[in-house]
Amino acid sequence: MNIKDINSAIISGVFTNDDLNSIVDAVKYARSQLGKQNRRSLMLGDTVKFTSNRNGVTYTGDVEKIKLKYVLVRTNHGLFNVPANMLEVAE
Repeated sequence: MNIKDINSAIISGVFTNDDLNSIVDAVKYARSQLGKQNRRSLMLGDTVKFTSNRNGVTYTGDVEKIKLKYVLVRTNHGLFNVPANMLEVAE
């Protein structure tokens, strides 16, 4: 089953409300695990990049502080508090 099949099944309305809640919980859990994995792979001073949801601009900066869910990133445009799962290591 690929992502298109999953999306089609959800959109077609074959799931009950409980089924949809279960799917939402699974997605939230998977996102949380990705964030944890990202946080563990980062070190202070690493260069990372992320794309802002507000203006679509991709920023590159250095990891200043690693928090529970967010990472403080210093760029040329200032400090950004970025969710860990939005960060990629810049090459």
